[in-house]
Amino acid sequence: MANQFVNDVVEEHVATLTINNPPMNALTRVVMAELESAIDRVAKDPQIKTVVITGTGNMFVAGADIREIAAISSGKMGAEITAKGQAIYNKIEQLQKPVIAAINGLFCLGGGLELVLACHIRIAGDRARLGLPEIDLGIIPGFGGTQRLTRIVGASKAIELILTGDKITAQEAKEIGLVNKVVPDADVLKQAQGLAKKIASKGQVAVRSAMKAIGIAISTPLMEGLKKESELFGLVCETADMKEGTSAFLQKRQPKWQDK
Repeated sequence: MANQFVNDVVEEHVATLTINNPPMNALTRVVMAELESAIDRVAKDPQIKTVVITGTGNMFVAGADIREIAAISSGKMGAEITAKGQAIYNKIEQLQKPVIAAINGLFCLGGGLELVLACHIRIAGDRARLGLPEIDLGIIPGFGGTQRLTRIVGASKAIELILTGDKITAQEAKEIGLVNKVVPDADVLKQAQGLAKKIASKGQVAVRSAMKAIGIAISTPLMEGLKKESELFGLVCETADMKEGTSAFLQKRQPKWQDK
């Protein structure tokens, strides 16, 4: 189905959702709304057994729209925005149809990496750079990054990546368990769709049961962490550093932190 920003194509029981907001495939509110609608359609369609999420062009997703972040005017507004984003990503993680991230292109950052973290399997192209650079805007990840990254790679590595904002290579991401495999960039989508078709060929009662059991194991404590993350995001949205970080980014200059 063709939408403005998120296209979905179904073939051999596999739905491929493609984020199409060039050049950076930024996750604006409209893009997020279309992504949620696509996930809802996938969930309801019995013919769809697995899902692949990817991006158009030379980019997976470079993150949120910084102008929208800079426009956050209160802690309440920030918490509400992140709670909505978390709810959409929760739908992906809790979907009892496996979701595979096909991380194409050069960058998978911020909200894009948080989207990847909500997927069940992650395949990255060899050119990809991954990271959570929110710290450089004076904020923290707000769509589940502090919670899911910690659960996937461990607290020590999560702290390093989140507090430095560093971007790591696809191979480094594989070494720490952030992605399942690294393939040539030109093969990312083909590999992801091939894996999706393989899983779609299995007995779906068993697949759904396995997904449900694994979900119970990892998601129960997550909800409390997500709520806390939204509260913290709302608090940092009221700081001078948040205003400075987003302004500096938009003005293409180095931020001058006030630590308040």
